[in-house]
Amino acid sequence: MALGIGEKNAKKIEEYIKKQRIKEFDELQEETAIRQLVTHFFMSKGLGLQELKENAKKRKIVYSRFTKPAKQLLELAGSIEKAKEAINKVATWATSRKLDYTIETVFKKWLELDRLKPKEIVKKPFYRNDPMIWSEAKKKWFVIKNSEWLEYVGKKEDIEWRIIE
Repeated sequence: MALGIGEKNAKKIEEYIKKQRIKEFDELQEETAIRQLVTHFFMSKGLGLQELKENAKKRKIVYSRFTKPAKQLLELAGSIEKAKEAINKVATWATSRKLDYTIETVFKKWLELDRLKPKEIVKKPFYRNDPMIWSEAKKKWFVIKNSEWLEYVGKKEDIEWRIIE
């Protein structure tokens, strides 16, 4: 028994021979790329794939709302890799400043992506919960207690460094 090529597949082969592409395949690839971008966006916000699926089922996330901006971002970036890089850069920048962000934020920041830097983390010295300051003139540490500068004579290892936001 011989198997032939169906009419549908024959038309696709003919389309490929004439145009070097198959429209249905291109649309499927684009849809897959857009889905990848939307998923990547949510993952950059800390949502895992399982949580994303559950939220979509509960209609907490309307997935289709994100497809248009994701498609536009894909067109602007030129590739899925560059679009993901842009999302990552905006995510890092926004998160460090405790800002919320959307896919549209990537568009707004597109021209300055190379200049977006995460907020610098500043650690300040403390000794027993009192702030400290370094005097460059005297080359000494001072502990500030009740607005008074007390010379610190302890060990460097006893200084506690805290991130102050």
